[in-house]
Amino acid sequence: MEEQKQRVIQEYVPGKQLTLAHVIANPDPILYTKLGIEEAKALGILTLTPTETAIIAADIATKAAHVSIGYLDRFTGSLVIVGDVSAVEMAIEAVNVFLQEKLKFSTASLTRS
Repeated sequence: MEEQKQRVIQEYVPGKQLTLAHVIANPDPILYTKLGIEEAKALGILTLTPTETAIIAADIATKAAHVSIGYLDRFTGSLVIVGDVSAVEMAIEAVNVFLQEKLKFSTASLTRS
């Protein structure tokens, strides 16, 4: 008697959420080379849905602290910001607060490495 395998089907259902809010303090310089961006003291990485929210997050981040946009992709919802560690953390916190309070998003806790 053959055992039947179960199939799991996963669907991507975009919601209003910030799924990753991470700061890499003092990253290895090779990361900057691989990303094709100038070196800074920290990288802030965010992943958002709907994906166009990355544009809003970039605007909020650059207005909230002295950070630059290292990478922004409105098709995947990826945003990388660069600057000093404290500035990157401040920018990500500002994005979290705005998205949660003004746009009623589910947000992610800020993590660090």
